[in-house]
Amino acid sequence: MTTPKTESPMHPKSHALIVIDVQNDFCPGGALAVAGGDNIVAGINALMDDFGVVVLTQDWHPVGHSSFASSHAGKSPLELIDMPYGPQVLWPDHCIQGTTGADFHADLRTDADLIIRKGMNPAIDSYSALFENDHTTPTGLEGYLRTRGITDVTLVGLATDFCVNYSAVDAANLGFKVTVRTDLCRGIDFDGSLAAAIEGMKNAGVTVF
Repeated sequence: MTTPKTESPMHPKSHALIVIDVQNDFCPGGALAVAGGDNIVAGINALMDDFGVVVLTQDWHPVGHSSFASSHAGKSPLELIDMPYGPQVLWPDHCIQGTTGADFHADLRTDADLIIRKGMNPAIDSYSALFENDHTTPTGLEGYLRTRGITDVTLVGLATDFCVNYSAVDAANLGFKVTVRTDLCRGIDFDGSLAAAIEGMKNAGVTVF
């Protein structure tokens, strides 16, 4: 559902909203469902008019991506393996390019300034909206934000302890002032990952509330 932005933003035009991976596969019924992932959609939609710049991110994996457990003989989802760029959690096949699972949730507003797709390199995962998981290969989002004059970002979406977390820490490390709205995020909480992520974000200078 697309609703044109008509209201004046409440935040300065230097403040962007980044909506992380609100896609069918991360919502109830999806291949990698996050509990309550669909419950944040209405709140995110309502928040969009408060910002001068809105960015949506979309996990967009090719078939047979290296982060899929099915790509590794004898491995199961949520197992941890070592990749050339470091540890990698193996996931169920999800957000495969062009599939319904990779589509945004049907109720999410998509009248954004930019939609950035990540995780397209078959050899490396990309949790962060800003870098692939080697922490050095950029997605291009930083350049876009800089050219738009963005200094502050607020992050919402899925999942708190993975893609939101990585995006927030990377943004803070790049010098942006970062806020994460946990009321408009939902987490996987795999083996204590949610608490660790919140602590890590705060340690990086992210405002978490």
